[in-house]
Amino acid sequence: MKKIPIGYSDFKEILSNPNFLYVDKTGLIEEFLEEQTKILLITRPRRFGKTLNLSTLRYFFDREDSEENRKLFEGLKVSQNEQAMAEQGTRPVIYLTFKDCKERSFREQVI
Repeated sequence: MKKIPIGYSDFKEILSNPNFLYVDKTGLIEEFLEEQTKILLITRPRRFGKTLNLSTLRYFFDREDSEENRKLFEGLKVSQNEQAMAEQGTRPVIYLTFKDCKERSFREQVI
């Protein structure tokens, strides 16, 4: 029986482990591409997969290792959308995560 990857938030790490269960949420990529706004705000409570979804977007859009990353999406929902797959690996990505920041304020974090 596959395990739920509790505490894991890296898309590639989860897909690379055959013992982990992955629920395909790559439809988010299609929604992201269809959205015509300048800013897209993703808000959810803690532990609802925000970091995992951003990691998924990172591996999808990043030009670095794009051929290797393309293989991660084989068989997933987004791979059935030719228009979306034409966008795979086409953008530079800056990826920052604050997931492991435990301080209560920005000031505490930087000092």
